[in-house]
Amino acid sequence: MKKFFLFSALFTLLSCSDGDLQIETLDFSTVTAQNCGTLTVDTELFFKINDNEALILNLQDGILKNEVSTEEITSAISDSGSKLTYRTFSGTVTSSYFCDSPPPATPTVLEEIEAAEGIVTISTVAGETEGTFVHTIKLSNITLLNNDDTRITDLNIEDFAVITTTISQ
Repeated sequence: MKKFFLFSALFTLLSCSDGDLQIETLDFSTVTAQNCGTLTVDTELFFKINDNEALILNLQDGILKNEVSTEEITSAISDSGSKLTYRTFSGTVTSSYFCDSPPPATPTVLEEIEAAEGIVTISTVAGETEGTFVHTIKLSNITLLNNDDTRITDLNIEDFAVITTTISQ
C-alpha cells in the first residue's frame, strides 16, 4: 500500500503542467519617448522603441496643458481615456513606422497587446525658460494580457517620459 501511495504521489507531482506559461519582461526604462512632429500640448501619440518592440501611449485628448499643475493629473487607461499598447515586430522598427503616412510595409506587427487597465499620471512644472513647461508622465497599475489571457508580470515602464512644451507665440 505504501508503494502505491508513493507511486501515486510521484505520478501526480510529475504529471502537472505549467500550461506553457510564458512570462515576458518589458523593460523600456532606458529608452527615450518619441513623438511625431512638433511637440505641443495637442500631441497625444508617444512611443518608445526598443529594437523590435514598441510601447505606444495615446494620451487622452486635452490632458497636457501649458500650466503648472498643483496636483497630479490622472487619466485611466480605458476605452474612453488614454491607451497603452505593446507591439512586437518582425524586425527593427524606427520612428518612421509611427510618423510616416502610410507607414512602411516592413517590419510587420507580430503581436499587439493593449493594456486592460492602468493609470497615466502627469505632473507639470515651469521650465527654466519662460513660457516652457516640463511634463513628467508616469504609468502605474498597468495590466497587459496577451492573447491567451496570461498577464505580463514584469513591467519596468513606470517612468514613461519627461517632455517639454512651449507656449506658442
